[in-house]
Amino acid sequence: MIPLLIFLGTYIVLAIGGLPGFRVDRTGAAIIGASLMIGFNVLSMEEAFRSINYETILLLFGMMIVVANLRLSGFFAAVSTIVVRHAHQPLVLLVAIVLVSGFFSAFFVNDTMCLVLTPLVLDIVLRLKRNPVPYLLAVAMASNIGSVATITGNPQNMMIGTFSQIPYRTFLMRLAPVALLGLVLTVLVIFVMYRREFIHGPRVEIQQPRVRVNRVLMWKSLVAAVVMIALFFAGWPVAKVAILVGALLLITRRVKPEKVYREIDWSLLVLFAGLFIVVAGIEKTSLPQELSALAARFHLHRPSVLSLFSAVISNLVSNVPAVLVFKPLIATLPDVQLGWLTLAMSSTLAGNLTLLGSIANLIVVERARRHVEITFLEYLKVGAPLTILTIGVGVLFL
Repeated sequence: MIPLLIFLGTYIVLAIGGLPGFRVDRTGAAIIGASLMIGFNVLSMEEAFRSINYETILLLFGMMIVVANLRLSGFFAAVSTIVVRHAHQPLVLLVAIVLVSGFFSAFFVNDTMCLVLTPLVLDIVLRLKRNPVPYLLAVAMASNIGSVATITGNPQNMMIGTFSQIPYRTFLMRLAPVALLGLVLTVLVIFVMYRREFIHGPRVEIQQPRVRVNRVLMWKSLVAAVVMIALFFAGWPVAKVAILVGALLLITRRVKPEKVYREIDWSLLVLFAGLFIVVAGIEKTSLPQELSALAARFHLHRPSVLSLFSAVISNLVSNVPAVLVFKPLIATLPDVQLGWLTLAMSSTLAGNLTLLGSIANLIVVERARRHVEITFLEYLKVGAPLTILTIGVGVLFL
């Protein structure tokens, strides 16, 4: 009962977002849960160390360094302004935002694109005196959907990539069509929900905002990123490539290392490590066997059923913890690769269901809060139909 209680307590705090009455966040909950697993001798120190999937940690850490260099160089902002500058109709502007957010999120982590695009899009639409809400929703939702396509699109896909050992190219071939159709659906759903904004909209002239670009750093980072992605496609181990390229980018005379370190989400790395230990503790109980029996009873081998359960749990405890909950179940399915791909697709697309479903959503809302408030219901009226449609498309493709 002790590991079960620790597991449930940890995941309840993850679902709530904190411990009521205390200043304990999700990362703190993972640290406390992992420590209790060790403290109550559910796991020895050696077993706790072995339970951490260092391949996932290294992949995420290496990608953070690469993305930090691209962001500090001004690359994302420069490309975004060039694309958006050529949008002279509100609908074309929407399409441009969806494409930029979705494409770059597929390769360079969706949260980063939300950090870069939100202030840029907000500045443009406010100067044009347009309604900023649909364009900001496009940034968040397209980043979630675009990140479905690859192992490096978001943290949960990185985790699934290391667990499943699915080749980068295979992952892309199976899920890129889902992401592409999802981006099309994003434009259509936002257009329908905010048709007054887009129908008969006047021609807009966008002045290119000033973007500071470090050209030397940008080209160096861009070459490194292209080589990294090429090696991913060539079948090289993604974690090894990511950490090696990230380490080489730290050899520089132009950027203080402190600037790069500030861009790294250290708390997310600690969250991953803590959750690995918590899940390893629960695997010592009879719960995995009971869950396997439950999976057989509810036919979780079917992509539609697995997607439904995954979407619900992802919105209760967030998608990264949800992936760890399903990890013991996926190994029992008849087609393990299909199970992992279904979990990657559904747990990511489920992030569009509500405002709290994804960190990317919260980044957009928080960064825009000074100028516009996006309410829970405002988000839900677009997110709910879009999530249902995109997961439906994903199930059909898989």
